[in-house]
Amino acid sequence: MELKEIIAKAVENDTADVKRFLFGSIEYTTLKCTDSEQSVMAFVENVNRWDNEQPDLPHPATICVYPCFAEIVNECLDVEGVGIACVSGSFPSSQTFLEVKTIETALAIKDGATEIDMVMPVGKFLCGDYEGVTDEIKEMKAVCGEDVKLKVILETGCLVTEENIRKASMLAMEAGADFIKTSTGKEKVSATPEAVYVMCQCIKEYYEKEGRKVGLKPAGGISTSMDAIIYYTIVKEVLGEEWLTQELFRLGTSRLADVLIKEL
Repeated sequence: MELKEIIAKAVENDTADVKRFLFGSIEYTTLKCTDSEQSVMAFVENVNRWDNEQPDLPHPATICVYPCFAEIVNECLDVEGVGIACVSGSFPSSQTFLEVKTIETALAIKDGATEIDMVMPVGKFLCGDYEGVTDEIKEMKAVCGEDVKLKVILETGCLVTEENIRKASMLAMEAGADFIKTSTGKEKVSATPEAVYVMCQCIKEYYEKEGRKVGLKPAGGISTSMDAIIYYTIVKEVLGEEWLTQELFRLGTSRLADVLIKEL
């Protein structure tokens, strides 16, 4: 099915049940230069409060923060089952020594991170250094091990072409990514239906070839329920409902949580 047809079908999924599922797929995210221990504690308290005040809603999938706040989240989070995701490896540029990236990641995991979001070294990719890109992802996955999920941010807005997005998706999965993610949210172009459509096609192709399910995380610029429903619909039509689980579908956002609570 063509992307235009899929987007047209999104209105069929504009239901309360889908919105509840989307709420449970949110990675509730704060990645500001003004973040502090106090602001992160207040941020985590929102999740604790929702669990008490909105018992009919699922909890968000994770709280996503900078690595230095993993311990604070771990100490303040009262809701069982909510993961702690950390952006690691010199987020959002990925421009530092690999040794620094792996040390930062190990420290985040030590402090309680259950998932790591790393940025693919986009500069290396655009220069054609695919071996260097693969090696970095493999090193980061080795630090994560089997118990900590690794999400690889492709920064699709910087990749520009469908061919580049496809190549980056396949490289990341072949190197061991548990999820592929669109964007950091720090560039002018973040998640788009076009990029997610290509990424879903790659995930399907990789699964048919290797038999391993890789998750998808659109992130950046997701501010309305229809934004999220369109991504949900793309996944449903390209990958099927078996990918519509909290284990395989995530949304990187903070604004969407309040929007969905009001709508529900």
